[in-house]
Amino acid sequence: MLFNSLSFAVFLPVVFVLYWFLANRNFKLQNLLLLVSSFFFYACWDFRFLFLLMFSILLDYFTGIKMHEATRPSMKKFWFWLSISVNLGFLSVFKYYNFFVESMADGLSQLGVSANFATLNVILPVGISFYTFHGLSYVIDIYKDKIKPEKNFIDYAVFVSFFPLLVAGPIERATHLLPQIQRKREFDYHQAVDGLRQILWGLFKKLVIADNCAAFANEVFNNSPIHSGSTHLVGAIFFTLQIYGDFSGYSDIALGTARLFGIELLRNFSFPFFSRDISEFWRRWHISLSSWFKDYLYIPLGGSKGGMWIKIRNTFIIFLVSGFWHGANWTFIIWGLLNAIYIMPSIIWQTNRNNLEIVAKGKMFAGAKETLQIIQTFGLTVLAFTFFRANSVTDAFQYLGRTFSGSLFTKPEGIRNELIWLILVFMTIEWMGRENKYAIEKLGFNWPNPVRISFYYAILLVTFMFAGSAQDFIYFQF
Repeated sequence: MLFNSLSFAVFLPVVFVLYWFLANRNFKLQNLLLLVSSFFFYACWDFRFLFLLMFSILLDYFTGIKMHEATRPSMKKFWFWLSISVNLGFLSVFKYYNFFVESMADGLSQLGVSANFATLNVILPVGISFYTFHGLSYVIDIYKDKIKPEKNFIDYAVFVSFFPLLVAGPIERATHLLPQIQRKREFDYHQAVDGLRQILWGLFKKLVIADNCAAFANEVFNNSPIHSGSTHLVGAIFFTLQIYGDFSGYSDIALGTARLFGIELLRNFSFPFFSRDISEFWRRWHISLSSWFKDYLYIPLGGSKGGMWIKIRNTFIIFLVSGFWHGANWTFIIWGLLNAIYIMPSIIWQTNRNNLEIVAKGKMFAGAKETLQIIQTFGLTVLAFTFFRANSVTDAFQYLGRTFSGSLFTKPEGIRNELIWLILVFMTIEWMGRENKYAIEKLGFNWPNPVRISFYYAILLVTFMFAGSAQDFIYFQF
């Protein structure tokens, strides 16, 4: 069930009405309703994989309790590694098995050895990387005695499977989400209206920006040899805008939907395209994943302690694992490697904490230096995302070769003028709202009420008028 589908437009109001009008006086009944609704939401993709989700929930719920009850360290460690092994085992089989065996076969063929390994013809369960990481963080936190296990199965199951975040995040923590599930929730009109605003902006980003940019980017990437260098450059820029509009749009819809039910999810994006260096970019892009790797991989590896070599090593590990998390393809690993290389100067010269506040805070415009830094950071991001989008490493290098050719300075072909204007309006609104949680959170609050309401209706009208052809959310494949 897609957020931008008619079925979701029916599903959401039905669940909302049942939640606040039928189950309003009993938060346990609300949680049961959320669980049933979430399972139904997931089963709409493929009911067969619902059993995999249920098994994952049962596994981590059971092992979490067993770890807490263990009287010996060895038994606690046994239950911990059982959960970790099974979770990563499922993830490896469904997502990485074919990649490993095909890479091994390719490597052996380079040595003159012919190998024919059997591959699996399986569909990747939607959201498996996300709900697996929900469970892993929960189990790790119990093992490290940071939290106690949740004894109420329904509450824990809602934490893992809450439908707004189930298939593409944000990746939640038990310390943040479980306490909200465990307490009574009162309907808050202002919170609900704020949620609707964020859903509106998320739909605009997805349907107008991402889906329209996707049409152009797909044409260029899929038919690379026939296009000029300048068109290749615009195609790479449009894909970068596509993935931001697509994924941050999904996150906005997820966070806004959760607010309708009185629940606040972790923020996942904070205007990353206004970053002045790559370190700042990664503090603002897919925040829940970046912080997950920081807390559960980077810091356990030693973090920034132990000298510069340890810091460099751990940074490369984090980015390579992040690339591999995104998909079983060398293109994602190269994407992660590039970002690790990009961030190295700020690690070595210890400038990675220089830009903690949003650019030009309290000002209308950024200075010349900051503007150049933003352009440079965006350019490096576009280059890395070329590998992210390409079907293979060879295709990515060929695409870049055609980009930086003699036709780079010719006029790009096939760009619709209205799309350029829509992107300019979009980036202007993002800039104006960059100090808030999302672009239109407080934009226009000082305007006369009729003007502000007209602004929201204008966004809705533009969304209907200029929505691109329907595209799946990119991160559903991860």
